Amino acid sequence: MSNRSWATINLESLRHNLSIAHQRCPSSELLPVVKANGYGHGLERVAKAIWLSKIPIRGLAVATIDEARRLREVDSDQSIVLLPGFINRKELEECSSLKIEPVVHSLYQIALLEAREQPCQFPFVWLKITTGMNRLGFHEDIIVSASDALNALPSLENSELILMSHLAWGDVGDDDACSFTAKQLQRFADAIDVLDHKGKCSLGASTGILRYPDTHFDIVRPGVMLYGSSPFDHTSSKELGLRPVMTLRSRLIAINELKAGDAIGYGATYICEKEMRVGVVSIGYGDGYPRSASTGTPVVLEARDRLFRTSLIGRVSMDMITIDLTDIDSAAVEDSVILWGDALPAEEVAAHAGTIAYELFCQVTERVNFVVSE
Repeated sequence: MSNRSWATINLESLRHNLSIAHQRCPSSELLPVVKANGYGHGLERVAKAIWLSKIPIRGLAVATIDEARRLREVDSDQSIVLLPGFINRKELEECSSLKIEPVVHSLYQIALLEAREQPCQFPFVWLKITTGMNRLGFHEDIIVSASDALNALPSLENSELILMSHLAWGDVGDDDACSFTAKQLQRFADAIDVLDHKGKCSLGASTGILRYPDTHFDIVRPGVMLYGSSPFDHTSSKELGLRPVMTLRSRLIAINELKAGDAIGYGATYICEKEMRVGVVSIGYGDGYPRSASTGTPVVLEARDRLFRTSLIGRVSMDMITIDLTDIDSAAVEDSVILWGDALPAEEVAAHAGTIAYELFCQVTERVNFVVSE
């Protein structure tokens, strides 16, 4: 364990969260999403933990050809889906040689497939349509021609087509968001009808799995829920039965006695209103703790086998933060401090930092030592 900061990765919690996804949609296949280095938890370790679990999965989904290549080096047989698909001929050839399932979302990809003379080696091709997100995907006015073109390609004669889309506003539960999601669901259903699609379909990710059963279809794509964070604004991970996989910790390296009127940190953004006991913790934005975290962001001190909830005060610097220890007499140098994870949901910290838990996980840097718990 590092004497600065460390992240414990609890793989049993990961498997528990995967089981929640399976319980929520038992009739659907699971395609866990492990992009962005397993949401910052470690691509290979997350993949192996999922593959070795007792919960059946369809495969894993990634966002880059490099991630797909790394997974293929670990396992030569597991299904791997490349969510943005290939962008040029080189990536198309690599998808074929590694049997990576690509997502086709644009006409230029169809042109690349048309130029290929030999059949591709991927068993499935994912046809993505946009139902409201408007990032990647064919619009409704060309989905028929795009589907017909794919089905007619000699290079795909050995490939089966899967229809997919993605929810844009599933993280909010108000009337507007629910209405928007309902329209997306209807557009997806209309596309299935228009295409007379008889193959498998995929729409729901974490938000769909947990809130919208009608979006489950044949394949669901659990993402941030796997790592123990709620994808919703006003529903906690605990309420959803999810367990944190990453717990980020650091240590107290100094305790200062300050007087009323003393300023703390860069910019003097915090002025003590009374005599205060202030702890200095060896973590900062150089380790991935968000600089945007404001005074009042919660932290949990582990002192004398007890947990004390307190808060950040002052500005986050590259290597250190300061926390309020005024009411914690037992605090001592070397006590550990939980920044998020066990006893402190990441989404709560993210809300104080004006971001989301996804970003917290992904921004942890290589200065942090990772400790794996099975």
